[in-house]
Amino acid sequence: MSSDQSMPLPARSVEVARALAEAGVCGQVRELSESTRTAAEAASALGCDVGAIANSLIFISGDEPVLVLASGRHKVDTAALASRWGRGWLRRATPEQVRRATGQAIGGVSPVGHPRTLPTVVDTALAEYPQLWAAAGTPRTVFPTTAEELLRLTGGLLLPVGP
Repeated sequence: MSSDQSMPLPARSVEVARALAEAGVCGQVRELSESTRTAAEAASALGCDVGAIANSLIFISGDEPVLVLASGRHKVDTAALASRWGRGWLRRATPEQVRRATGQAIGGVSPVGHPRTLPTVVDTALAEYPQLWAAAGTPRTVFPTTAEELLRLTGGLLLPVGP
């Protein structure tokens, strides 16, 4: 993993770092030289299992954006998750909807630092890893965390997101 901490963080990542600090999170936002846009890229850059990457995915439920923190090792089964969550049909948000809901671009969406708190689900598979990595507002910034911390930060529900 390469990181240059002498350079200031991008503005979006500063917002994420501020939200983490306000929540009492000790993990520091890191900017990597390699892309972390996909779970596979992030796992390679960080030297960890792809399942330890907490993907922040935005879906639309009715007209409301919702956040799903999914393990990088599998895809979200929207029908199964909507049923477990007790929500109507879930559809993937467009890039514009993601940016409106989070202030961040796809490939760098963080679990925190959004204009408002989003209804959130944290994938049960994430609890299998003692340390997770989540995006920190850009495709090259990340922070270390845990499933328990993600639940606390987001006020989310722990549910399986796969079939």
